[in-house]
Amino acid sequence: MSRGAAPSRRTAILSLLLLGGATLAAAVPTWLSTTGATALDPEVEVAVAGTSAAPGVSAAALVLVAAALALGLVGRVGRWVVLAVAAVSGVVATVSALGVALDPEPSARSAVADATGVTELTAPVELTAAPWLAAALGVLTVLVAVWVAVGSRSWAEASTRHERAPGPTSGGSSTRPVPAPEPSGGAAPGAATPGTDRADPAGGTSPDEISDHDAWDALSRGEDPTDR
Repeated sequence: MSRGAAPSRRTAILSLLLLGGATLAAAVPTWLSTTGATALDPEVEVAVAGTSAAPGVSAAALVLVAAALALGLVGRVGRWVVLAVAAVSGVVATVSALGVALDPEPSARSAVADATGVTELTAPVELTAAPWLAAALGVLTVLVAVWVAVGSRSWAEASTRHERAPGPTSGGSSTRPVPAPEPSGGAAPGAATPGTDRADPAGGTSPDEISDHDAWDALSRGEDPTDR
């Protein structure tokens, strides 16, 4: 299927919910009717609902509703599990409904035995359209589950595309270099401060590093202080 036909998560949930509700509604009414006889009443009318004739249909419908609700809560792996459960519930509903639609007499005899105490049928079994409707809804459930499974691949892509970028380091603050303090007195960067020792490139002492006392002593001896 194309990406444009892919269902959203909301559409998938609503579709499965509607199918579950419709399947359960199809199991409630009368599926078949017949008559039996007792010693006191020669004709006892018996009507059998789908919930009695095919309990698997109503059970599958309830499972489908639960799967639809779970589809909005699970992640990627859970989504596949939920859709597999939905598909299986559709298969169970179809098989159970077709079992009654193709051979309704066993269910009718069981219902007559409960009503009269004997399994003898005094009239043919009349079948309604409800079993066929339930079987069709089961097939549709399987198709919808496959459709959602194929289209749900875009759900993960959409969530990945909108993930937040990694934040700063722990504590919410980023590490920044702290500038070195400037020398006091407005001195230019790299200028020597008084009292510090700095080696002269020629191996001597810089003139800035000669104290006044040493300079005076050198001058007293007739020496040039800068030659030291």
